[in-house]
Amino acid sequence: MMQGRIYHILFLSRRNSARSIMAQAILNKIGQDRFHAFSAAVDPAEAIEPIVLDLLRAADLPIDDVRPKHFRDFAAAEAPDLDFVFTLSDTAAGEPLPEWPGLPITAHWKCADPVLAEGEFWEKRQAFVDVMSQLERRLAIFINLPFESLDRMSLQTQVRAIADPPSP
Repeated sequence: MMQGRIYHILFLSRRNSARSIMAQAILNKIGQDRFHAFSAAVDPAEAIEPIVLDLLRAADLPIDDVRPKHFRDFAAAEAPDLDFVFTLSDTAAGEPLPEWPGLPITAHWKCADPVLAEGEFWEKRQAFVDVMSQLERRLAIFINLPFESLDRMSLQTQVRAIADPPSP
């Protein structure tokens, strides 16, 4: 990895209406111009979940121009070269994905789908908050990796380890 460059990251989920949108917004804020995040879906939703938009606004995270997109948009010849692709759902991880421009490093960062949470509104909202917190922790670790000093194989190992942090 080259020093001083901007890394392009794609987050994939089943519908691109919650997890991947949150990951994109978080990284685009905390990445401090070193990272440019995108998100997409295997089966895009019609719209972003309203709870996600509320949480992102409350956290002062960028939501301009966010909308569900299909992963094929990022496999086209004119798509940006990707440095990393993270799947956040088992559906996305199990999908036969294309050869991405840039031959990115990949990892599966499984997150529960908060859209499937049951119960009263506060319980459903808490499921979204929990996923957002999990993504914030993972991305804080990710942005602090020593990219410039790691070879491709070591970096692959590090990003996969972020998915399953060691038990205390």
